[in-house]
Amino acid sequence: MNPGPQESRDNSDPRKTYAQRFELRFKVVALEKRRELALSRARLLVFLAGLITAWPALMIKTIPFPWLLLPLSLFIVLVVVHGRVSNRREHAERAAKFYEDGIARIEERWAGKGIDGAGLAPADHPYASDLDLFGEGSLFELLCQARTSAGRRMLADWLLATSPVAEVRSRQQAVAELRERLDLREDLAILAERVRDEVHPGSLAAWGKGEPVELPGWTRITAVLVSLLTTAGLVAWGMGYGVAPFLAAAILHILQMWFTARREAEIAQRVDAPGRELEILAGVLGRFERESFGSERLRDLESKVAVGGTSPSVAIRELSRKVDRLEFMRNQVFAPIGILLCWRLHVTASIEAWRRRHGAHVAVWLDAAGEWEALSSLACFGYENPSYPVPEIVDEGPLFEARGLGHPLLSREGCVHNDVRLAEGANMLIVSGSNMSGKSTLLRSVGINTVLALAGANVRADGLRVSFLSPGASIRVGDSLRDGRSRFYAEILRLRQLMDLIAERPPLLFMIDEMLQGTNSHDRRIGAENVLEQMVRRGAIGLITTHDLALTRVAEGLGDRAVNKHFEDRLIDGELQFDYRLREGVVERSNALELMRAIGLEVPDSQRD
Repeated sequence: MNPGPQESRDNSDPRKTYAQRFELRFKVVALEKRRELALSRARLLVFLAGLITAWPALMIKTIPFPWLLLPLSLFIVLVVVHGRVSNRREHAERAAKFYEDGIARIEERWAGKGIDGAGLAPADHPYASDLDLFGEGSLFELLCQARTSAGRRMLADWLLATSPVAEVRSRQQAVAELRERLDLREDLAILAERVRDEVHPGSLAAWGKGEPVELPGWTRITAVLVSLLTTAGLVAWGMGYGVAPFLAAAILHILQMWFTARREAEIAQRVDAPGRELEILAGVLGRFERESFGSERLRDLESKVAVGGTSPSVAIRELSRKVDRLEFMRNQVFAPIGILLCWRLHVTASIEAWRRRHGAHVAVWLDAAGEWEALSSLACFGYENPSYPVPEIVDEGPLFEARGLGHPLLSREGCVHNDVRLAEGANMLIVSGSNMSGKSTLLRSVGINTVLALAGANVRADGLRVSFLSPGASIRVGDSLRDGRSRFYAEILRLRQLMDLIAERPPLLFMIDEMLQGTNSHDRRIGAENVLEQMVRRGAIGLITTHDLALTRVAEGLGDRAVNKHFEDRLIDGELQFDYRLREGVVERSNALELMRAIGLEVPDSQRD
């Protein structure tokens, strides 16, 4: 549903644009519903008129029989028109929902309403769980607009593994071009809403590359012959020439079916699951085929899907029609005719012929569709957040330099922005402060914006410069009764994982919350000093948080490569209050004992110091 001349588009105010389009689509829904009702009533009247005409035409012969064709023809026309009106109403409903969901995201009411991507990240991933990448209210749910599993998988892969600088820059160019293509995103939502969960790239690609099923060409020729003989024998029997010719032909027919039955079943079984997934893939590819692109990456995708000189959407729809014909045999009315015509043999042979021609291209088409959808998801995020800048991806590093950094999953009212700089020579921030003061949120803000930037998306900051980095976090580790692991053991396993990442490229960006809090202060300081010194010496950059002031002394042994920062809190009328502003130095005030007294716990005055 492309915009009409009455539709305005205020790119500086996406909510206004969405609201205008939602209202127009909702009006279309109301109009088509009225038309559906009118057509339903007309169909009923025509049906009743047909019944009234049938009595004198068939029973008492007072009306010529051809008069029955008039209500029958009119009824068929009304059924066709009613179907088209229903389709327009469904399309308008999906378009309205697309804009309704967009408004919900802009108004921060999106959590739990989208695709959360649960199960897309491995359990031992070094930062996915810590940074809330998947699950309800996650970054993936906020970003994902993909209708195919290939698109969702592609977007997840970009979030789970950062990409080289050149790759990210090419995505940024593609995202910038797609950002204003609102009509494209609406059309994808319309064509795919009903079958958004149907495309499974693994099964489709595996089917396309599978071993061929040998179905000799001569079997189709003999099938035609036995079909003709069986039909002729049936006609002869009906005309009184005896049953023998029909029985002889039927035996040949049965032998033909027996010879090819196993191969037919194998082909039908292989295509059964992929066949149900083809409508959405053809629709996505067909919609992108109608676009003209300027960025190098999008043009490369266009040429990528044109393998073999065939339009992928045309080829896939051809296969989809063949799969539909295979389904005819499940119709009890058609099945006897299908058996007579050897229908299953002819259709499965044509399906296998299609797979031999195009099967090797299926994985390429899936990959291209997935990438288009992933890029469109990032473009939608940028469009709906016009104040979020495109980060600068730099060649030299390690570097993370942000002005006004915020967390994209926090509300606008509740999000406080801070400046953060990490680079070679200023590798680490040690952030102290009480619980709930903002330490963990700062770690997550650094991590999640790094993930966004290196996926090719806009970021929540006033400005961000970042190099090719490999994030690793220890924020949400915990004990496991089932696995018999304490929190301390789980944390040192994660630290071991982060140390292993340092041996790889790119440089590690570490985010460690309340480091080694599962052990005593003496061991914590010794362990932290050694681990952090190794990380920094080997070129890693990052942040750690602590409310143990002894750990802040780690900076003394690292010189200029480590800097102490802190968050403050104030106890006012028995309630802790935070401003979430990152400040220089070590926190100098602790209100823990005062807060304990404020809620009624007895703490002796002798412990005030």
